Amino acid sequence: MLASASVGQNGDVTSTFPPARKGKPGYDVEEVERFLADARRAYSAIDGGGLTSDEIRHTAFRVVRRDGYSVRHVDAALERLEEAFAARERDRAIAERGEDAYYRETRETAQEIVDRLARPVGQRFRRVGILTRGYHPDDVDSFADRVSGYFQRGDAVSVENVRTIAFRSRVGGYDETQVDVLLDAVIRVMLAVR
Repeated sequence: MLASASVGQNGDVTSTFPPARKGKPGYDVEEVERFLADARRAYSAIDGGGLTSDEIRHTAFRVVRRDGYSVRHVDAALERLEEAFAARERDRAIAERGEDAYYRETRETAQEIVDRLARPVGQRFRRVGILTRGYHPDDVDSFADRVSGYFQRGDAVSVENVRTIAFRSRVGGYDETQVDVLLDAVIRVMLAVR
C-alpha cells in the first residue's frame, strides 16, 4: 500500500518520504506518520476501520518551514491510498448490493452531475452574497464544460485533474461548498468505474 519507515544499512531509521527540499515548506512528519498508521490499521480492518476514500481526499496536514516531508511525495501517496480505499469500497458495495445495483446507483449519480452541468453558464451553482467571496464562475463553468464532456462524450479528464483543480476567487461568485460537493461526486463516479 504505502512505504513505511525502514532500517538502512547503517542501522539508521529511514523516513517514509523524502524530506522537503531545503528552504521549501513540507508536511509535519508526526501528523503524516500518525495518519498513515491509522490508515494502515483501517485498511487491514475487516470493516474498513471507518476511514473512507472521501476522508482521505480531504486530509490536510500542517505545513512546516523546516524538517517536513516532501509535499509532492505525500500528496502522491494520498492519491494512491484514496484509490485503494475506493476500490475496496466498490468491491464491498458490489458484494453487498450486487453489481447491477451498484452500477445503476453510479449511473444515477453521473446523471445528476450531467443535469447540474447542463444548467446555463453562470447559473450552474448557487451564488454567495455580494460581499462574500466564492469561486469565480468563469473558471468553474469552464472546468464544468470539460467534466460534462467527460461524461457525455468520453473526453479526457483524469481524477487528478479534478482533485487538483483550483479556481480564482471572486466577490459574488459560486458557493464553494456546493462546487466542492459536486467535484467530490465526480471523483467518486470516476473511481467507481475504474
